[in-house]
Amino acid sequence: MTSLFCRTSRLMQSIFCITVLFVLTLVSQNFAYAGDDLNLEQRKEIEGVIYDYLMDNPEVILQAVEKLRNKEERAEQESVREHLTLASEAIYNDPLSPYAGNPNGSVTIVEFFDYRCGYCKRVFPALQELLESDDDLRIVFKELPILGEDSVLASRASLAIWINWPEKYLEFHTKLITSRGSITESKVYEYAAATAIDTEILKQEMKSESVDEAISRTVKLSRLLNINGTPGFIIGDELIPGAIDIDAMKDLIEQARQKS
Repeated sequence: MTSLFCRTSRLMQSIFCITVLFVLTLVSQNFAYAGDDLNLEQRKEIEGVIYDYLMDNPEVILQAVEKLRNKEERAEQESVREHLTLASEAIYNDPLSPYAGNPNGSVTIVEFFDYRCGYCKRVFPALQELLESDDDLRIVFKELPILGEDSVLASRASLAIWINWPEKYLEFHTKLITSRGSITESKVYEYAAATAIDTEILKQEMKSESVDEAISRTVKLSRLLNINGTPGFIIGDELIPGAIDIDAMKDLIEQARQKS
């Protein structure tokens, strides 16, 4: 614990010193622009006053850093909302993206997920509950297989089912997302057969250009929105990275309805 505290203290000291040097550098550059209005001795005197003030009032730097962080967060949120608006058609109305629930629902949840993602598996019961309890809700599933070849295999099968047997997608999706253990080829085809899918036809459809395009579009969209992991959610004008519980989802759904 002591060692960790020392390392943390040293880190904070380093950040503080770097910040002070950065501020002084900026001040010096501003003085340089003043030309001959201030001589070297005057500049050093003013720099010394600033240095002493910052040393006596270090909280000023922390306040400035916090203000800068808040400003950056607001700018990032604004950028996200702008991208959500620009890409709204691809987000909400891509025919190659599976959906469930009310196709005309007043609110849409968009989930970027991977079948091998443990957090995606944990959050699925909440999505199920929402689908069952809210008949004015639509959920769009963005298949983003980023966790290896098994993820790609699962998504290719799932998307092929959506494209060819859309009424069976949710049943197959549920079997895969709630499965335990590794995702194998035999397991994928076993679930497909249990969903009354002809596995031989499925194997051919999994190689189709439409499946390639569906995955490609979602990957491009995730990059545009800076979604680097799964799950990722879009609810209303909010992009939420990571898993959230059902209460948070309900709050965001209600906020989205109030804004619509």
